[in-house]
Formats: sequence, structure tokens, C-alpha cells
Amino acid sequence: MGHKRVLTVQDISCVGQCSLTVALPVLSACGHETCVLPTELLSTHTGFQGPAVLHPGREVLERFWHHWQREGITFDAICTGYLGSVDAVEVVLELTERLLKPEGLLIVDPAMADHGRMYAGLDGAYAESMKELSCRADILIPNLTEAAILAGTPWSEQPEEGYIRELMDSFRNPNVILTGVGLRPGETGAAYRSEGITEFYSHPKVEGRFSGTGDLFAACFAGVLLKGHSLPDAVKTAADFTAQCVMLTRENSARRYGIRFEAALPWLIRALEEA
Repeated sequence: MGHKRVLTVQDISCVGQCSLTVALPVLSACGHETCVLPTELLSTHTGFQGPAVLHPGREVLERFWHHWQREGITFDAICTGYLGSVDAVEVVLELTERLLKPEGLLIVDPAMADHGRMYAGLDGAYAESMKELSCRADILIPNLTEAAILAGTPWSEQPEEGYIRELMDSFRNPNVILTGVGLRPGETGAAYRSEGITEFYSHPKVEGRFSGTGDLFAACFAGVLLKGHSLPDAVKTAADFTAQCVMLTRENSARRYGIRFEAALPWLIRALEEA
């Protein structure tokens, strides 16, 4: 596959390593032309108190992609993260219909919930709109909470393998990757289903909360997959890369600034070259 034009649609925090400030450099490091559509602009990520927030609104977002349409710009892949409003979800649904190449991939990280509850400011109407977008995804990348919400299944804080397999089987997407999955104490990782088969990949868990890990995993996965690697290889590379970045972040006292990934980018580039 090689070089691809990828559109990543999500919020951008001016300070703090998450969302677009993670996705753009990681996708670029994988060798892709990375285009962005910011759904919100924040002074910092929400790990800081009271960030200033600007909402472009539906009209502005539509002006952006309408201009792209007039210029004949299309995308090999569209990757979504935190969108923040029903209007933004509906804009993504429309621009995907118009600007994603026929053979292109829609990769959706629902980015709306964690630890058993929806993010602040999001409600049932947002969840319903995200269900519509998620149903159209070629590849869906929810965490456990988001998967339970999308499937209409009770969330389990300590899920067993049977629960995870049933949850995965409830989706009709061609490919599903479930993040934050650990079948044994002290482990975390991902479950992934492709061609009707569910597999697991795990590594040691580092205790604590690390902002931006989901964004990082999704961007790395997309970048590796679009280079022509198989879905299982892309999952494993993204999980290993994320684990390395968590270790780098754990060693840094300023953890609230988000996931530290820059020092691990050379490893990612070598992994792509050696595969």
C-alpha cells in the first residue's frame, strides 16, 4: 500500500499529548500524508482544570469539506476519534460518503466513554449517533465501555473471555478491535476479530491512568495497516508501541501532560522498515 492520504477527524488540544497532537505525528511517521479536521479546539486536554474550548460548529466543518470536494480531494482512509457533538458525527457521515475513495477505509474509534460511563457533556443522543457511524466502520476500535454501550450490553469491570467473545460477536463490522483487554491479572492488551475469528494479544499492565493511549493506539494501528501490514500485525505493533510509550510516560513526573511518544517513534519507524 505504501503512501496514503489519511484524514483524521477529532479534537485538538493546544497543550497535552492526545487526540490530533498524537495522531498527526504518528501517522506521518508511518509515511502517510496526514490531513486533519479538528472538531473542537481546546487550550489543554481535559486532564487540566477548565480548559478554554472552541467549537467550530456544523457550518464551519461543512465549509471545510465542501472546499475539499470542489478541489477534488479524496482520502484513502478516514480515521475518527473524539467528535464531541451529534452535528460533528453527522458531518463525518456525510463527508465519508462524498470524499472517501471507493476502496478506502473508515476506521472509527468511538471515543465517548471509559471506566463504565460516558464522557462529560455527552448523552444518549450522542451515543445513538455514534452507533450509526460505528455501524458503517470498516474497522471499529472501541474500549470495553464503548463496546458495551454500542452493543447495548451491561459493562463488566472485570470481563472474562466468554463475555469478550460475545461482545465482539455482537458487532457486524468486518473488523473489530477491542482495547484495554486483559484476561489475566497484571495484563492488558487487545482482542481483535477479523474474518469471524477472535484473537487476543496482551502484555504487562502498567498501573495508573495515562491520557491519550487510545488515540495513540488507533493512530499507530491505522498507520501500520495502511502500509500494507495484516490486521493482526498492526494490532500487535500498535499494542507494543503504546506499551513502550506508557513506560516512557510513567518515568516522567509531568504525567498529566499526556502520553510521551516522541522518543519511541524511531522504534516504530524501524519496525515498519524491518517487517
